[in-house]
Amino acid sequence: MKLNYPLKSCLRLTFVAAVLMSAGLTGCKEASDLWESIIPETDKEPTSSEIKGYVFYPAVQPATDENIAQLRVPAGFRVTKFADKLGKPRILVTGPGGQIYASDREAGIVLMVQDMNNDGVGEVIKTVANIKQVHGLTIHNNKMYMVAVNEVYVADMNADGTLGQPRMLINDLPDGGQHPNRTIAFGPDGKMYLTVGSTCNSCPEPNPENATILRAEEDGSNRKIFAKGLRNTIGFGWHPETNELWGMDHGIDWLGDDEQKEEVNMIKQGADYGWPYIYGEGKYNPGDRPKGDTTYSQYLQKTTLPTLTYQAHSAPMGMAFYNGAMFPAEYKNDAFVAMRGSWNRSTPVGYKIVRMHFENGKPVRFEDFVTGFIVGNNRAHFGRLVGVTVHTDGSLLFSDDTNGVIYRVSRQ
Repeated sequence: MKLNYPLKSCLRLTFVAAVLMSAGLTGCKEASDLWESIIPETDKEPTSSEIKGYVFYPAVQPATDENIAQLRVPAGFRVTKFADKLGKPRILVTGPGGQIYASDREAGIVLMVQDMNNDGVGEVIKTVANIKQVHGLTIHNNKMYMVAVNEVYVADMNADGTLGQPRMLINDLPDGGQHPNRTIAFGPDGKMYLTVGSTCNSCPEPNPENATILRAEEDGSNRKIFAKGLRNTIGFGWHPETNELWGMDHGIDWLGDDEQKEEVNMIKQGADYGWPYIYGEGKYNPGDRPKGDTTYSQYLQKTTLPTLTYQAHSAPMGMAFYNGAMFPAEYKNDAFVAMRGSWNRSTPVGYKIVRMHFENGKPVRFEDFVTGFIVGNNRAHFGRLVGVTVHTDGSLLFSDDTNGVIYRVSRQ
């Protein structure tokens, strides 16, 4: 439930049965530290875990000049408004002519924003498509592909950047549930890739296409599950040098302030990334046991674990590899990720843009790139970030669907 004022409440969650007194646990931290030893492999013994959970939504402030002025970026960079008063811009994509497209799921529209005089401000804003609950966007072979909850559409791109009439390619993607925000991209193989989140926080899914990445032909035909066990992967993309597919998956909520960490996964065909039974560095989820006679240990053996993790509850959204010429050379082929920000944590985290460093084609660490959206001594914010794209001029653009702003990061 979203609240319009700050609320902080401690919720004690007991997943199953009585406490294992023989383990001698005296508090939540000790229980957390010993999860693997107290979660049995079969139903012959009770499972128990006591966890503190929080709901805390920071209050909302406007994106004033004063608030924007205190945003922090690395030396030599600056952050400004590219466009505002946009409604609720979500996913961003850059057109070949420098047009910036933004989806607004709530309004059911795709916007086109243009900086006609190259001054770093988008002064022309047009609605170029009307599609109920549209979210994911990508451009392939001079066509715009748009995905809503159940549908995928394609539209021809006109010379001025506007779109022709959208045509439906797919109409039977799984229902959304808790995670209806589909994203879409085309890989180096020319295939269409679609993310389909889970319907719940943690549960066995009746539809095998939920909690997956799907792959299909360019026209939407021959759809198959490419990888599974992915709770909600919004941001994903192919490393420009290796062509390996990387994605950031949202961790399970209600496992405490510092669990489950967000995952960076190398996504391979046929791989299982563990959700809902295995998470993080191979930990057992006390809320869900593998089906049938399969034990946690057996499920762990077939689970592909993350390459890197990030602070729990940060909520990774859009992700873009940097391929521009404006930033210093060391930024080339690193990825930028929008961390939307927490609600399921006592102290807010996220609400920032981070840089994911790659070395030899593999992610090795994160560092802050744009911070300062949390204000008022951690009690308020003026931006929850979603989309990320690299403009044709080499600047980095990212969207905030709280105050309807697209921000621009450029060199000074």
